[in-house]
Amino acid sequence: MFLHPKVPQPQQIDGFLYKALLKWLQPFSNSLPVIYALIAYMLLYTQAVSFNKLVNEQRLMQKPNYLTGMSYLLVTSLFIEWNTLSAPLIINTLLIWVWAKMSGLYNSPSPKTALFNIGIAIGLSTFFYFPSLAFAALIIFGLALTRPFKLAEWLIALLGIITPYYFLLAWVFLTDKWKGYKFPGFAVTTPKFNQTNWAYAAIIIVLFTSAIGLFFIQQNFRRQLIQARKSWNLVFLYLIVAVFIPFVNATHTFEYWILCAVPLSALLGAAFLYPAKKWFPLTLHWLMVIFVIVISYFVL
Repeated sequence: MFLHPKVPQPQQIDGFLYKALLKWLQPFSNSLPVIYALIAYMLLYTQAVSFNKLVNEQRLMQKPNYLTGMSYLLVTSLFIEWNTLSAPLIINTLLIWVWAKMSGLYNSPSPKTALFNIGIAIGLSTFFYFPSLAFAALIIFGLALTRPFKLAEWLIALLGIITPYYFLLAWVFLTDKWKGYKFPGFAVTTPKFNQTNWAYAAIIIVLFTSAIGLFFIQQNFRRQLIQARKSWNLVFLYLIVAVFIPFVNATHTFEYWILCAVPLSALLGAAFLYPAKKWFPLTLHWLMVIFVIVISYFVL
């Protein structure tokens, strides 16, 4: 990613904030293209550290570890498209924060404030990548999962999502830019993969390791605290929504699947932690490292 930095190109489905960011960075595209790789690296690293910290705080694993963060960096290194400065990569930071706040709703002293902030974060994420609005489903199912039904809380979450659009429309109206504003929209399509055989093999390894992690999570599920169980359920909901989003995307690039990397890293972390025979997770780990090296330096 540093030897051959890629200058990202905005897509139709991307939000106006992401396009504005690329326009602001455009002077560096010819003179200093490595700036895009540096920003992408900092985002990946901070996301890995923050999500690992949150997983430990929620006690999703049997003991505190760094395997979730390591898994996130490992799985995002497997695919070149996930090392570029894309809109989904940026909103991963917001979505990690949303997941943490949703996990804390179970015993939150001020749930309405938290829900309003969660709604605002979802609304802002659509300004970078509009299909991320689907993560509103995470709020709906998360509320049903973690709290008794209260209509006021549901309405406050909805109000939080609408609030960024209220200020956006007010700005568009006051500056008289109705004609220049284009609604990004979405399109229901079937994702298309244009990957090498090595990348397909890497996907199979990640899915296999995730299945192993899911098996051990289920084995230890009943031994965990209620709070940890609810947090794991939110991880699974997170993954379902992330898998669904590329199907409402008009652009067929593998970049948009990076939204799956966050919940998958939690499953991979469990697969590396729980097996009694340590040679098994070590073999999977170094196999992925080999694929990272081959795909990054020899295939492309």
